[in-house]
Amino acid sequence: MTRPPIRIAVDIGGTFTDLELRNAATGRTHSLKSPTTPDDPARGLSDAIAMAREAFGFANADIDVILHGTTIATNAVLTRDLPRGALITTAGFEDVLEIGRHARTDIYALKGPERSLLVPRHRRFGAPGRIGSGGEEVQPLDLTALDVVIDRVAASGVGSCAICLLNAFTNPAHEIAIRERLKARCPDMAVSCSHEVSPEIREFERTATTVLNALLVPVIDRYVTALRKRLSAEGITAPVYLIQSNGGAISLDMAVAAPVKLLLSGPSGGVLAAERLAGVLGDPNVVGVDMGGTSYDVAVVADGHRTVVTQGEIDGLPVRVPMVEMHTIGAGGGSIAYVDASGRLQVGPRSAGAVPGPVCYGKGGVEPTVTDVNLILGRLDAATFLGGRFALDLDGARAALHSRIEVPLGLTPDHAAAGILAVVNARLAASIKFSLFARGLDPRDFALMSFGGAGGLHAIEVARELGITRVIFPRDPSTFSAHGILQSDIQHDLSLTDILRLAPQNLPEIRAMAADLRTKGAALLDADGMDAGTRDLSLSADLRYRGQAFELLTPLPDGPIDDATLIELRTRFEELHRQRFSFDDPDEAVELVTLRLTATGRLSTPETASEAVHDTAIASPPTQRRVHLDGAWREAPVHRQDSLSPGLRITGPAVIEQAYTTMLICSDWVLTVTPSGDLIATEEPST
Repeated sequence: MTRPPIRIAVDIGGTFTDLELRNAATGRTHSLKSPTTPDDPARGLSDAIAMAREAFGFANADIDVILHGTTIATNAVLTRDLPRGALITTAGFEDVLEIGRHARTDIYALKGPERSLLVPRHRRFGAPGRIGSGGEEVQPLDLTALDVVIDRVAASGVGSCAICLLNAFTNPAHEIAIRERLKARCPDMAVSCSHEVSPEIREFERTATTVLNALLVPVIDRYVTALRKRLSAEGITAPVYLIQSNGGAISLDMAVAAPVKLLLSGPSGGVLAAERLAGVLGDPNVVGVDMGGTSYDVAVVADGHRTVVTQGEIDGLPVRVPMVEMHTIGAGGGSIAYVDASGRLQVGPRSAGAVPGPVCYGKGGVEPTVTDVNLILGRLDAATFLGGRFALDLDGARAALHSRIEVPLGLTPDHAAAGILAVVNARLAASIKFSLFARGLDPRDFALMSFGGAGGLHAIEVARELGITRVIFPRDPSTFSAHGILQSDIQHDLSLTDILRLAPQNLPEIRAMAADLRTKGAALLDADGMDAGTRDLSLSADLRYRGQAFELLTPLPDGPIDDATLIELRTRFEELHRQRFSFDDPDEAVELVTLRLTATGRLSTPETASEAVHDTAIASPPTQRRVHLDGAWREAPVHRQDSLSPGLRITGPAVIEQAYTTMLICSDWVLTVTPSGDLIATEEPST
């Protein structure tokens, strides 16, 4: 049977919902943006699809698959809008969450930073029984005492419970037994077990991840239920997949079971798209920056590859699941500018969000934002914002800037507005420095790839502050994360922990672990209905020198696992170690801590930017607009992006407008249009 031609990707952000679709029948890609509906994100998704149906002429029956990035899980954690939960752990280990790690971010502080405990002490319960480090049963479960614990959990009135026992990653028998008795007693309770969520060593991180997963299950379950109901009412029967923090897709049912994997759902799509476009353009070293209405996400593509880490953090909470390495700060178009108690100008991290949004949106906002300032300085056009569908209130933005910033600081309008941009650009540059310097990388060796609805107005000024001389603007920058999501495939991450020396005598154990992982990965892809020709099973290992307390994720070479595999694996590990820490130790033993498998099911053949079919540019002369740039008002040509032909060169200052975003080209920079329609700006100082 011929598959329906329409593939849709939707990325719901804090301010806008981005949609991109590909029509396999025509080979064309299309994109649009619509306002996010925070009260009911599922409505925003269905509204965006309805807009796309009308704009691009297809029927619901034409939809093959919907890929969906969402911030539902992230926002629930950031706002702590989570249900009451409990923790059942091995007796004597009830305080693991509270003890945490001895990590001093401020070495001169007399007290450690305040930490958020998602489960208070009175809802953390110890279960009698013990599994040893080798998986042996040291102490059997005392079922009579366990029933008392379960009664206490039931009486606490919680909606979720995490089960995380000592050494359960080596033998989950006790966790399974506790779950069965708990579900029999409380059938409606959301229960998460550590051997399924994060079956790895490090008790604190494993417990924190399992607790967070348990608390997110009801949140994502409610959203998925609402989404299914709304799509069904619209007559949409295409399968829906949610995007994980690793950039891969999983079914709705699996997302409900493992919602902790969704914490970087939307931004990870942008990193995938940046990696692919960097390869097409021949830029192996790229810093991808996604600036939307609320946040600024920074990810590094080095030597042609994004970095995947096995542990991250969200709002101070450790999360031990594979995810794209990314640094995020609260800085976007909706970031609010204000004067603090000491009389200093600050921008963010508070955001006006989608409601009420910036003052110029006319939805009740009263505090000036970055978007308001860009409008005041002529960098945005009040009449053409969002393709003319969303007229902006310039007078309202000016009034807010006057009352909140100009008067308190005694500044002129131009100085106040320019000062806000200087502050926010400095914050953006600092976040990029943090991401690069932490890995020993020099910004001057990288190009800056800017995407997101607000990024184009700041990219070149931020690049100049960093010494970066090449800035890439994707063809559709405002929906670039949705474009990455559009090309996502199903992906499952599995792991087994067993600390083994990387030596030939341990090959039988390593091969057995690999076989076990491959069997489990194949079973998951079977459940997804993936054909044999669409599968890929790849192995990697967490390796360390003996005695180290951290590991480096190292990919295994393809082929059978033999002596040559171990030699190559050690070589790769030491190359990574030298890159990250500037040294290696050839005389020290290397240990394998965790073996990992990534099981990928390809939903379609990935499309590269150069293969995309786009409409032919329609030439139109540029208009002129006064823009405040480099401390003065200047006349700058304003070009429509859809009128730019490949090979065209534009010398700054200039403004490039697209339906959903605007790009500012500063003086001494030259913009070139590539054959694929992407834009590349390079610094070419006048002599």
